[in-house]
Amino acid sequence: MKKQYAFLFCFIFFNVLILVAQKPSIEVVTTGTKSSLRGLSVVNENVVWVSGSNGTVGKSSNGGKNWKWMIVNGFEKTEFRDIEAFDASTALIMGIADPAYILKTTDGGDSWRVVYENKTKGMFLDAMDFAGAQYGMVIGDPINGKIFMAETFNNGDSWVEMEQTNNRLVADSGEAFFAASGTNIRLLNNKQFFAVSGGTRSSLITRLYTTPLPIIQGKETTGANSIDIYDNGNGKGSKHMVITGGDFNANASTDLNCFMSTDGGKTWEAPKIPPHGYRSCVEYLSKDDLLSCGLNGVDYSFNGGKTWQWISKEGFHVCRIAKFGSAIYLAGNDGKIGKVVWK
Repeated sequence: MKKQYAFLFCFIFFNVLILVAQKPSIEVVTTGTKSSLRGLSVVNENVVWVSGSNGTVGKSSNGGKNWKWMIVNGFEKTEFRDIEAFDASTALIMGIADPAYILKTTDGGDSWRVVYENKTKGMFLDAMDFAGAQYGMVIGDPINGKIFMAETFNNGDSWVEMEQTNNRLVADSGEAFFAASGTNIRLLNNKQFFAVSGGTRSSLITRLYTTPLPIIQGKETTGANSIDIYDNGNGKGSKHMVITGGDFNANASTDLNCFMSTDGGKTWEAPKIPPHGYRSCVEYLSKDDLLSCGLNGVDYSFNGGKTWQWISKEGFHVCRIAKFGSAIYLAGNDGKIGKVVWK
């Protein structure tokens, strides 16, 4: 073997070894803001938005090094449990209840306008998601036994409540949704949606069918909190999906807290080693790599969710990967924001 080829081989070999040896860990990039952060939207490697209690919204435009914190005028007591950002200027925030609101900014958070308001008694929004820039959906707790859903076709400028014309979207008594991380509904590019409920009953809900989930349920504090679907990029989505949850009153319990499906939710399999406690959010990073977080820490899976490793005992509510890029952030109580780093 010629020297130059031998050198090239060694260079590639040792770099592969370095990559294999790297492990994910969590770096806390900021804390101290008096807000519980449950909304998180990572646009790219630089632009990250968060939202939470006390009318709080935060934004970084330089990869988490610096943050601009805002209290939305007139909404100082509102809990913004979810946020959807499209760039450094444009974002939507979801105020959960009393009444329920969706607000939009197009100037980086300097000003916000109400694009949806609902004063119906019992209204409580739980999560929203978008498939591309124009089409989005928001889901809320049942009203008169029917799951609340609304959709937008114009980047959130206006919202249309979905007609509940059949029994597919009728919830059982005691069945609702958790506004824990904004991830109990996911949209695919063909406008399919997958939502997961919790409480005394936990279900997988789609446009075409509703099926029971094997996750722990039976109490108001139990059930599915989060779902993610592996997007294979062909516009049709994927049959690979994962759900997490548990009992948020039992942070360390691993009982029936995570399940995976490879057939679109028809059948479910429990991990051999589950996440190490109640988990409010789960996120596919690739087909094999997944991240999940909860009140007692963060877990990582390298094998599609079959086994999970406890990589941090820092508690977070939500974790998301960038829409455009590979940056991965987390957000939680007391303004805590973390980032996945490789060491």
